[in-house]
Amino acid sequence: MLFHLHEYKDYFPPLNVLRYVSFRLVMGTMTALAMSWLMYPGFIRRLQKAQIGQVVRGDGPESHLQKSGTPTMGGSLILLSVVVSTMLWTDLTNHYVWMVLTITVAFGFVGFVDDYRKIKEKGSRGLPGRWKLFWQFLVAGIVVTSLFYDGVIGYDTKVYLPFVAADRFYLEIPVWLYIIFALFVIVGTSNATNLTDGLDGLAIAPVTVAAGTFLVLCYAAGTVITIPAMVDGQQVYAAFDIAQYLKIPHVDGLAELAVFAGAIIGAGIGFLWFNTYPASVFMGDVGSLALGGALGTLAVLSKNELLSTIIFGVFLLEAVSVITQTTSYKLRKKRVFKMAPIHHHFELKGISEPKIIVRFWIISILLSLVALASLKLR
Repeated sequence: MLFHLHEYKDYFPPLNVLRYVSFRLVMGTMTALAMSWLMYPGFIRRLQKAQIGQVVRGDGPESHLQKSGTPTMGGSLILLSVVVSTMLWTDLTNHYVWMVLTITVAFGFVGFVDDYRKIKEKGSRGLPGRWKLFWQFLVAGIVVTSLFYDGVIGYDTKVYLPFVAADRFYLEIPVWLYIIFALFVIVGTSNATNLTDGLDGLAIAPVTVAAGTFLVLCYAAGTVITIPAMVDGQQVYAAFDIAQYLKIPHVDGLAELAVFAGAIIGAGIGFLWFNTYPASVFMGDVGSLALGGALGTLAVLSKNELLSTIIFGVFLLEAVSVITQTTSYKLRKKRVFKMAPIHHHFELKGISEPKIIVRFWIISILLSLVALASLKLR
């Protein structure tokens, strides 16, 4: 929205700064952070007054019983901060912006329905899993399919390998197979993030770190810098394609998503202020499904589907632990872990909740550094 004010730079020259993604991503981050910090205290009080509290699983760790009644659905304010900040600071003619916003808001609505049912029924079941997946796959399917059939965006079906130069080797698969692949990346990331959201601050910090990683990746993949130079006494301008230099796929217009990623960082930090142990508010499915869907979409649109398995390492670990536990119990009637997801396993082994949380944060940071290192190891 504010991006278009740069067209009036002839009347007010400072407005020219709005042309630059680097400026707008900083402003987007600060806007989302300010909204979170300013609005959460009053928002938490309203949740408490309305008795919108967490319903704790009866079969969970005993230490979690004291968390019953803690205000939940705090992710709805994360969602609001991200959407408002993105609408303010991005180029709203950019198709990628609308794609990621569509999935984020739609997945958030699915999570909202799930949270609402849990609160209304005073149980932990919520929306049946099959319906969650149905709506997630439907929305993501429409968005991903539009990449190839809307007649506006040119997109390829190449899948690039981490640590391998994009111009040296890649896998090109049929459109239908790529769409299926992209759907599993988006929906899988959303639900893996949801599984991770089981301890105070456990999910939001890795989400914020992952968003920071994609901020760099999206900016690098979509930015061409114009560099002035002198040739034979005359000033000329040379185009420097960051993606070409780093040997990663170039995607026109993708740099705008760096502003969106910045909004997630700002909203995430603001939420963590109140969600850190002991939490004053929980994210709920409205936040975890939306943020996970947003990150999965960033992975697809930036052509980092396989690299995202490193960036989302913590989420992947949580999801695999649940799959392993479920499969083992169905086939052998034996459990691999004391409890799944795996963060509960560590709790039941006697490790304190804050220690588990911080260690998972450290792992998330290290994995993102590995992913960023891949930019120079190609």
